[in-house]
Amino acid sequence: MNPKKLMTFRVNGTERQVAVQPNDILLDVLRETLNLTGTKRGCDMGTCGCCTVLIDGEARLSCLTLAASAVGHEVTTIEGVTPPEGMSPLQKSFSEAGGTQCGFCTSGFVMTATALLDNVPDPTEHEIREAISGNMCRCTGYVKIIEAIQRAGTQMRVERVPADPSEKEVIS
Repeated sequence: MNPKKLMTFRVNGTERQVAVQPNDILLDVLRETLNLTGTKRGCDMGTCGCCTVLIDGEARLSCLTLAASAVGHEVTTIEGVTPPEGMSPLQKSFSEAGGTQCGFCTSGFVMTATALLDNVPDPTEHEIREAISGNMCRCTGYVKIIEAIQRAGTQMRVERVPADPSEKEVIS
């Protein structure tokens, strides 16, 4: 058995030092060591998307990511996108649109959709479907999930519009 090594991770904006074996996966470090249990263990094969986190803003499957490869990168979990005062616009949209049923897959969808909306503020339905194609839900028909992402994108674009028309921010 390989000895554990002390590694420093930046998770949800906070530096965390953790003893990790070279073959530990990020999912296990997040759930078991850091107690960030919002990231779900689903298939352990990279096919369901339940374990999706953001690494430097990119949606990644934590069950297929060696923990050591996350050192030096910003890891964001569902706990990191949830503001202290409640739910993010995307989380609210999932709730309002009925995009959750049992909720097990929801954190993976929210993380994938967060990455999408950060890069494509006004995605087409095709772009949404393509982005979430690695996420599996056994309860819904995906219609409400797509609707929730579209709704959140609209809400987030409205919130980005400057109150003062003289400000030069362009929303496309």
